[in-house]
Amino acid sequence: MWSRMACLSPYGLIFVVFMEIMAGGCARLPYTTKVIHEDRRAIVSLQRDPAATVPYTHPVQLKGDELSAVLAGFSFREKQRLPLRWFAEEVPPKKIFRADEMQAVVPFLVEGLESAAPDERVYFQVLAPGMNPAAERDATAGWIAVREPYLYLVLEHYHAQFPIRKSEQWDLRYPTTPPEPKTYVLYFEPGRFWETDPVSSRQAVQLREFLKSAIPASR
Repeated sequence: MWSRMACLSPYGLIFVVFMEIMAGGCARLPYTTKVIHEDRRAIVSLQRDPAATVPYTHPVQLKGDELSAVLAGFSFREKQRLPLRWFAEEVPPKKIFRADEMQAVVPFLVEGLESAAPDERVYFQVLAPGMNPAAERDATAGWIAVREPYLYLVLEHYHAQFPIRKSEQWDLRYPTTPPEPKTYVLYFEPGRFWETDPVSSRQAVQLREFLKSAIPASR
């Protein structure tokens, strides 16, 4: 490589170095590998997860009622800095999904977990009309993954206003830049199943133990 670069002009050398930097930076970003489902209520896709240093145990077989039971246990608060954190902690955590939202997205999350590879996660967007329906749509977004015996959920947006892409990408009236992901503190009930995975150091649900108590064994 260095012998080839020695033959380049100064401008060519700058271009090559720039492209190498860009390639290196982009290599660490998740990217979509497959769209599982897309309609006006939900988008579910598989993403290559470069941050997964230990492979997930995908594909995973879960039934719809099992995954619904897990998702119903999650709640959150938006992460705040002091002194706002003192006031935020006085407010009860919010549930991530309503029942109708889970009905819209869970079947496709199940399909995503069945299709995902060990280096992929299942990304979701639950959609509704935005505050300005002509230009925006409301989106709750994040991703799930399983590394036995744990299930991870990361929330990136909660009812955020995403711009609807127009035919002209740079239309100043309808900018297409989506909002930046926020940081949320997640909770899970019953709390005895909410643990720190010693491998990844992430908070996660003890999936199989939770399902033993949440789903009757005789079904």
